[in-house]
Amino acid sequence: MRVLFYLGEKEWSGCARAALVAARGLASRGHHVSIACCADSPLDVRANAAGIDTVAINTTGWAASGSLDLRRVLKERFIEVAVVSRERDQLIVSSAMRAAGRGGVLRRIPSFETLELQRSGRLALKMAASGIVVSAPSELAALDTHGWTIPATVAPLGVDVPTHDVVDPLPRSEMHAPERGLLIACSYDPSGRYRMGTVFRTLALLAARHPDMHVAVFGPGSVDDDLRMHAAALGVGPVISFLGDRDDELRIMRAADAGWIVAGSDGAAFAALDFMALRVPVIAERTPLFQHYVADGISGMLLTAGDPSHTASGVTAFLTGTEKRRAMGNAGRTRVLRDFAEAAMIDGFEKAVNAAGDRTKWTKK
Repeated sequence: MRVLFYLGEKEWSGCARAALVAARGLASRGHHVSIACCADSPLDVRANAAGIDTVAINTTGWAASGSLDLRRVLKERFIEVAVVSRERDQLIVSSAMRAAGRGGVLRRIPSFETLELQRSGRLALKMAASGIVVSAPSELAALDTHGWTIPATVAPLGVDVPTHDVVDPLPRSEMHAPERGLLIACSYDPSGRYRMGTVFRTLALLAARHPDMHVAVFGPGSVDDDLRMHAAALGVGPVISFLGDRDDELRIMRAADAGWIVAGSDGAAFAALDFMALRVPVIAERTPLFQHYVADGISGMLLTAGDPSHTASGVTAFLTGTEKRRAMGNAGRTRVLRDFAEAAMIDGFEKAVNAAGDRTKWTKK
Protein backbone atom coordinates (compact mmCIF):
# COMPACT_ATOMS: atom_id res chain seq x y z
CA MET A 1 0.00 0.00 0.00
CA ARG A 2 1.18 3.52 -0.80
CA VAL A 3 0.52 5.73 2.22
CA LEU A 4 0.97 9.44 2.88
CA PHE A 5 0.96 10.97 6.37
CA TYR A 6 0.08 14.67 6.18
CA LEU A 7 0.78 17.00 9.11
CA GLY A 8 0.38 20.75 8.73
CA GLU A 9 1.69 21.71 12.16
CA LYS A 10 5.30 22.87 12.39
CA GLU A 11 6.00 21.96 16.02
CA TRP A 12 6.99 18.56 17.34
CA SER A 13 4.11 17.01 19.27
CA GLY A 14 2.65 13.72 20.39
CA CYS A 15 0.58 13.76 17.21
CA ALA A 16 3.71 14.12 15.09
CA ARG A 17 5.37 11.33 17.04
CA ALA A 18 2.40 9.03 16.43
CA ALA A 19 2.62 9.72 12.70
CA LEU A 20 6.37 9.03 12.63
CA VAL A 21 6.05 5.77 14.58
CA ALA A 22 3.21 4.58 12.35
CA ALA A 23 5.05 5.58 9.17
CA ARG A 24 8.24 3.86 10.23
CA GLY A 25 6.35 0.75 11.27
CA LEU A 26 4.37 0.50 8.03
CA ALA A 27 7.54 1.04 5.99
CA SER A 28 9.23 -1.81 7.85
CA ARG A 29 6.35 -4.07 6.74
CA GLY A 30 6.80 -3.29 3.07
CA HIS A 31 4.39 -0.41 2.56
CA HIS A 32 5.56 2.60 0.53
CA VAL A 33 5.29 5.50 2.97
CA SER A 34 5.79 9.25 2.64
CA ILE A 35 5.33 12.07 5.14
CA ALA A 36 4.15 15.52 4.00
CA CYS A 37 5.25 18.12 6.54
CA CYS A 38 6.87 21.53 6.90
CA ALA A 39 10.43 21.67 5.60
CA ASP A 40 13.10 21.51 8.32
CA SER A 41 10.47 20.93 11.01
CA PRO A 42 11.35 18.43 13.78
CA LEU A 43 9.15 15.85 12.05
CA ASP A 44 10.94 16.41 8.74
CA VAL A 45 14.35 16.03 10.39
CA ARG A 46 13.39 12.88 12.30
CA ALA A 47 11.63 11.31 9.32
CA ASN A 48 14.70 11.82 7.13
CA ALA A 49 16.88 10.32 9.85
CA ALA A 50 14.58 7.28 9.88
CA GLY A 51 14.86 6.93 6.09
CA ILE A 52 11.24 7.94 5.43
CA ASP A 53 10.47 9.82 2.21
CA THR A 54 9.33 13.39 2.99
CA VAL A 55 7.44 16.01 1.02
CA ALA A 56 7.74 19.70 1.92
CA ILE A 57 4.43 21.53 2.29
CA ASN A 58 3.56 25.17 2.83
CA THR A 59 0.99 25.73 5.58
CA THR A 60 0.94 29.52 5.44
CA GLY A 61 -1.46 29.75 2.51
CA TRP A 62 -5.13 28.94 2.24
CA ALA A 63 -6.51 25.41 1.97
CA ALA A 64 -7.22 25.47 -1.78
CA SER A 65 -3.61 26.43 -2.53
CA GLY A 66 -2.33 23.58 -0.38
CA SER A 67 -4.63 21.17 -2.18
CA LEU A 68 -3.28 22.19 -5.59
CA ASP A 69 0.31 21.61 -4.47
CA LEU A 70 -0.56 18.24 -2.98
CA ARG A 71 -2.38 16.94 -6.08
CA ARG A 72 0.91 16.55 -7.95
CA VAL A 73 2.45 14.64 -5.04
CA LEU A 74 -0.45 12.21 -4.90
CA LYS A 75 -0.15 11.44 -8.61
CA GLU A 76 3.64 11.17 -8.68
CA ARG A 77 3.74 8.78 -5.72
CA PHE A 78 0.52 6.93 -6.61
CA ILE A 79 -0.79 7.48 -3.08
CA GLU A 80 -3.65 5.16 -2.16
CA VAL A 81 -4.31 6.24 1.44
CA ALA A 82 -3.58 9.49 3.28
CA VAL A 83 -3.62 9.92 7.06
CA VAL A 84 -4.37 13.29 8.69
CA SER A 85 -5.09 14.50 12.23
CA ARG A 86 -6.70 17.93 11.85
CA GLU A 87 -9.88 19.04 10.14
CA ARG A 88 -8.10 21.62 7.98
CA ASP A 89 -5.60 18.99 6.84
CA GLN A 90 -8.47 16.63 6.06
CA LEU A 91 -10.05 19.21 3.76
CA ILE A 92 -6.76 19.88 1.94
CA VAL A 93 -5.99 16.20 1.43
CA SER A 94 -9.55 15.16 0.54
CA SER A 95 -9.77 17.90 -2.06
CA ALA A 96 -6.46 16.83 -3.57
CA MET A 97 -7.53 13.18 -3.52
CA ARG A 98 -10.73 13.99 -5.39
CA ALA A 99 -8.93 16.06 -8.02
CA ALA A 100 -6.22 13.46 -8.49
CA GLY A 101 -8.68 10.60 -8.68
CA ARG A 102 -6.87 8.80 -5.91
CA GLY A 103 -7.86 6.90 -2.76
CA GLY A 104 -9.14 7.18 0.79
CA VAL A 105 -8.42 9.53 3.68
CA LEU A 106 -8.04 8.43 7.29
CA ARG A 107 -8.53 11.00 10.01
CA ARG A 108 -6.77 9.98 13.19
CA ILE A 109 -8.31 11.47 16.33
CA PRO A 110 -5.58 12.32 18.90
CA SER A 111 -5.88 10.34 22.14
CA PHE A 112 -9.18 10.94 23.91
CA GLU A 113 -10.08 14.03 21.93
CA THR A 114 -13.54 14.31 20.40
CA LEU A 115 -14.25 14.30 16.69
CA GLU A 116 -15.17 17.79 15.54
CA LEU A 117 -16.91 18.20 12.20
CA GLN A 118 -17.27 21.82 11.23
CA ARG A 119 -18.16 22.95 7.74
CA SER A 120 -14.73 22.09 6.33
CA GLY A 121 -14.83 18.62 7.85
CA ARG A 122 -18.26 17.87 6.42
CA LEU A 123 -17.11 19.10 3.01
CA ALA A 124 -14.06 16.86 3.21
CA LEU A 125 -16.25 13.82 3.85
CA LYS A 126 -18.10 14.50 0.60
CA MET A 127 -14.89 14.68 -1.40
CA ALA A 128 -13.18 11.39 -0.59
CA ALA A 129 -13.83 8.00 0.94
CA SER A 130 -13.03 8.53 4.61
CA GLY A 131 -12.31 6.58 7.76
CA ILE A 132 -11.46 7.33 11.38
CA VAL A 133 -8.66 6.00 13.58
CA VAL A 134 -8.87 6.19 17.39
CA SER A 135 -6.50 5.02 20.11
CA ALA A 136 -8.69 2.96 22.43
CA PRO A 137 -11.80 0.73 22.32
CA SER A 138 -13.53 3.08 24.77
CA GLU A 139 -13.02 5.94 22.31
CA LEU A 140 -14.53 3.81 19.57
CA ALA A 141 -17.58 3.05 21.70
CA ALA A 142 -18.08 6.75 22.51
CA LEU A 143 -17.38 8.05 19.00
CA ASP A 144 -19.90 10.60 17.76
CA THR A 145 -19.78 10.88 13.98
CA HIS A 146 -22.47 13.59 13.89
CA GLY A 147 -24.83 11.45 11.84
CA TRP A 148 -22.27 10.41 9.22
CA THR A 149 -21.56 6.75 8.53
CA ILE A 150 -17.78 6.57 8.83
CA PRO A 151 -15.85 3.31 9.37
CA ALA A 152 -13.57 3.48 12.41
CA THR A 153 -10.55 1.46 13.53
CA VAL A 154 -8.57 1.26 16.77
CA ALA A 155 -4.82 1.80 16.52
CA PRO A 156 -3.57 1.90 20.13
CA LEU A 157 -0.56 4.06 20.89
CA GLY A 158 2.47 2.02 21.85
CA VAL A 159 6.20 2.22 22.48
CA ASP A 160 9.14 -0.04 21.75
CA VAL A 161 10.11 -0.89 25.33
CA PRO A 162 13.59 -2.38 24.66
CA THR A 163 14.77 0.93 23.15
CA HIS A 164 14.14 2.56 26.54
CA ASP A 165 16.61 0.21 28.22
CA VAL A 166 19.60 1.91 26.58
CA VAL A 167 18.61 5.41 27.73
CA ASP A 168 21.09 6.94 30.18
CA PRO A 169 19.85 9.37 32.84
CA LEU A 170 20.59 13.04 32.31
CA PRO A 171 22.96 14.31 35.01
CA ARG A 172 21.09 16.29 37.63
CA SER A 173 23.52 19.15 37.27
CA GLU A 174 22.23 19.67 33.72
CA MET A 175 18.72 20.02 35.14
CA HIS A 176 19.86 22.45 37.85
CA ALA A 177 18.69 19.92 40.42
CA PRO A 178 20.48 18.89 43.64
CA GLU A 179 22.54 15.71 43.40
CA ARG A 180 20.51 14.06 46.15
CA GLY A 181 16.84 14.03 47.02
CA LEU A 182 13.57 13.31 45.23
CA LEU A 183 13.45 14.36 41.61
CA ILE A 184 10.12 14.66 39.81
CA ALA A 185 10.12 15.00 36.02
CA CYS A 186 7.05 16.93 34.89
CA SER A 187 5.85 16.52 31.29
CA TYR A 188 4.12 19.71 30.15
CA ASP A 189 2.43 21.26 27.15
CA PRO A 190 0.31 24.44 26.93
CA SER A 191 -2.93 22.48 27.34
CA GLY A 192 -1.79 21.65 30.87
CA ARG A 193 -1.43 25.21 32.13
CA TYR A 194 -4.31 24.83 34.59
CA ARG A 195 -3.07 21.44 35.80
CA MET A 196 0.39 22.94 36.29
CA GLY A 197 -1.16 25.15 38.94
CA THR A 198 -1.99 22.01 40.91
CA VAL A 199 1.68 21.01 40.79
CA PHE A 200 2.77 24.43 42.06
CA ARG A 201 0.21 24.54 44.87
CA THR A 202 1.11 21.02 45.94
CA LEU A 203 4.81 21.88 46.02
CA ALA A 204 4.05 25.00 48.07
CA LEU A 205 2.56 22.74 50.74
CA LEU A 206 5.36 20.17 50.57
CA ALA A 207 8.49 22.29 50.13
CA ALA A 208 8.98 23.19 53.78
CA ARG A 209 8.78 19.56 54.92
CA HIS A 210 10.71 18.14 51.95
CA PRO A 211 13.50 20.61 51.14
CA ASP A 212 15.33 17.98 49.10
CA MET A 213 12.50 17.72 46.54
CA HIS A 214 13.00 19.14 43.05
CA VAL A 215 10.82 19.28 39.93
CA ALA A 216 12.18 19.44 36.37
CA VAL A 217 9.52 20.69 33.93
CA PHE A 218 10.04 19.85 30.26
CA GLY A 219 8.04 19.98 27.05
CA PRO A 220 6.68 22.60 24.64
CA GLY A 221 5.88 25.87 26.36
CA SER A 222 7.64 24.90 29.59
CA VAL A 223 9.90 27.98 29.57
CA ASP A 224 6.95 30.36 29.34
CA ASP A 225 7.43 33.40 31.56
CA ASP A 226 3.92 33.07 32.96
CA LEU A 227 4.83 29.68 34.42
CA ARG A 228 7.92 31.09 36.08
CA MET A 229 5.94 34.00 37.51
CA HIS A 230 3.26 31.67 38.85
CA ALA A 231 5.88 29.48 40.52
CA ALA A 232 7.63 32.51 42.01
CA ALA A 233 4.34 33.91 43.34
CA LEU A 234 3.75 30.67 45.24
CA GLY A 235 7.32 30.61 46.53
CA VAL A 236 8.34 27.40 44.78
CA GLY A 237 10.59 28.88 42.11
CA PRO A 238 13.83 27.63 43.74
CA VAL A 239 12.71 23.99 43.66
CA ILE A 240 11.65 23.97 39.99
CA SER A 241 13.74 23.89 36.81
CA PHE A 242 12.08 24.86 33.53
CA LEU A 243 13.92 22.97 30.82
CA GLY A 244 11.95 23.67 27.64
CA ASP A 245 11.19 21.39 24.70
CA ARG A 246 14.16 19.05 24.31
CA ASP A 247 15.28 16.09 22.25
CA ASP A 248 16.62 14.27 25.33
CA GLU A 249 13.34 14.11 27.27
CA LEU A 250 13.75 10.35 27.79
CA ARG A 251 17.01 11.04 29.65
CA ILE A 252 15.18 13.51 31.88
CA MET A 253 12.53 10.87 32.59
CA ARG A 254 15.15 8.21 33.29
CA ALA A 255 16.78 10.40 35.95
CA ALA A 256 13.52 10.94 37.83
CA ASP A 257 12.10 9.16 40.88
CA ALA A 258 8.57 9.91 39.67
CA GLY A 259 6.87 11.43 36.64
CA TRP A 260 4.09 14.01 36.90
CA ILE A 261 2.17 14.54 33.66
CA VAL A 262 0.23 17.74 32.98
CA ALA A 263 0.29 17.48 29.19
CA GLY A 264 -2.76 16.45 27.18
CA SER A 265 -3.82 14.27 24.26
CA ASP A 266 -1.10 12.26 22.46
CA GLY A 267 1.66 14.04 24.38
CA ALA A 268 0.18 12.87 27.67
CA ALA A 269 -0.35 9.33 26.41
CA PHE A 270 3.21 8.97 25.18
CA ALA A 271 4.58 10.52 28.38
CA ALA A 272 2.72 7.93 30.45
CA LEU A 273 3.99 5.09 28.28
CA ASP A 274 7.56 6.41 28.30
CA PHE A 275 7.63 6.82 32.08
CA MET A 276 6.26 3.33 32.60
CA ALA A 277 8.65 1.78 30.06
CA LEU A 278 11.48 3.41 32.03
CA ARG A 279 10.10 1.97 35.31
CA VAL A 280 9.18 5.42 36.60
CA PRO A 281 5.83 5.62 38.47
CA VAL A 282 3.34 8.18 37.19
CA ILE A 283 1.35 10.96 38.87
CA ALA A 284 -1.49 12.46 36.84
CA GLU A 285 -4.99 13.85 37.12
CA ARG A 286 -7.80 11.32 37.04
CA THR A 287 -9.14 11.67 33.49
CA PRO A 288 -10.39 9.08 30.96
CA LEU A 289 -7.03 9.29 29.18
CA PHE A 290 -4.93 8.53 32.24
CA GLN A 291 -7.38 5.94 33.51
CA HIS A 292 -6.80 4.11 30.23
CA TYR A 293 -3.00 4.21 30.35
CA VAL A 294 -2.16 4.25 34.08
CA ALA A 295 -3.44 1.67 36.57
CA ASP A 296 -4.21 3.73 39.69
CA GLY A 297 -2.33 2.42 42.72
CA ILE A 298 -0.46 -0.12 40.61
CA SER A 299 1.64 1.74 38.04
CA GLY A 300 1.04 5.22 39.42
CA MET A 301 -1.23 7.58 41.29
CA LEU A 302 -4.25 9.35 39.78
CA LEU A 303 -5.32 12.55 41.51
CA THR A 304 -8.86 13.81 41.88
CA ALA A 305 -9.04 17.51 41.07
CA GLY A 306 -9.93 19.51 44.14
CA ASP A 307 -8.34 20.43 47.47
CA PRO A 308 -4.56 20.95 47.11
CA SER A 309 -3.99 19.87 50.72
CA HIS A 310 -5.64 16.51 50.00
CA THR A 311 -3.53 16.18 46.87
CA ALA A 312 -0.40 17.07 48.82
CA SER A 313 -1.02 14.39 51.46
CA GLY A 314 -1.51 11.75 48.78
CA VAL A 315 1.58 12.84 46.86
CA THR A 316 3.64 12.84 50.08
CA ALA A 317 2.72 9.24 50.83
CA PHE A 318 3.48 8.31 47.24
CA LEU A 319 6.86 10.02 47.11
CA THR A 320 8.18 8.91 50.50
CA GLY A 321 7.40 5.24 49.92
CA THR A 322 10.57 4.19 48.12
CA GLU A 323 9.72 0.51 47.87
CA LYS A 324 6.19 1.29 46.72
CA ARG A 325 7.50 3.58 44.00
CA ARG A 326 9.89 0.89 42.83
CA ALA A 327 7.10 -1.69 42.72
CA MET A 328 4.89 0.71 40.76
CA GLY A 329 7.69 1.35 38.31
CA ASN A 330 8.14 -2.36 37.68
CA ALA A 331 4.38 -2.83 37.32
CA GLY A 332 4.25 0.01 34.82
CA ARG A 333 6.88 -1.58 32.61
CA THR A 334 5.01 -4.89 32.70
CA ARG A 335 1.79 -3.08 31.76
CA VAL A 336 3.38 -1.42 28.74
CA LEU A 337 4.93 -4.67 27.54
CA ARG A 338 1.58 -6.43 27.86
CA ASP A 339 -0.91 -3.81 26.69
CA PHE A 340 0.88 -1.02 24.81
CA ALA A 341 3.53 -2.56 22.59
CA GLU A 342 4.49 -0.63 19.47
CA ALA A 343 3.75 -3.68 17.31
CA ALA A 344 0.06 -3.51 18.26
CA MET A 345 0.00 0.13 17.20
CA ILE A 346 1.40 -0.76 13.79
CA ASP A 347 -1.10 -3.62 13.49
CA GLY A 348 -3.94 -1.14 14.04
CA PHE A 349 -2.64 1.32 11.48
CA GLU A 350 -2.03 -1.43 8.95
CA LYS A 351 -5.60 -2.68 9.37
CA ALA A 352 -6.98 0.85 8.91
CA VAL A 353 -4.78 1.55 5.89
CA ASN A 354 -5.67 -1.73 4.16
CA ALA A 355 -9.38 -1.06 4.67
CA ALA A 356 -9.09 2.52 3.41
CA GLY A 357 -7.14 1.35 0.37
CA ASP A 358 -9.98 -0.88 -0.79
CA ARG A 359 -10.65 0.47 -4.30
CA THR A 360 -14.33 -0.45 -4.10
CA LYS A 361 -14.72 2.28 -1.48
CA TRP A 362 -12.82 5.01 -3.30
CA THR A 363 -16.00 6.58 -4.65
CA LYS A 364 -18.02 7.90 -1.77
CA LYS A 365 -21.68 6.97 -2.05
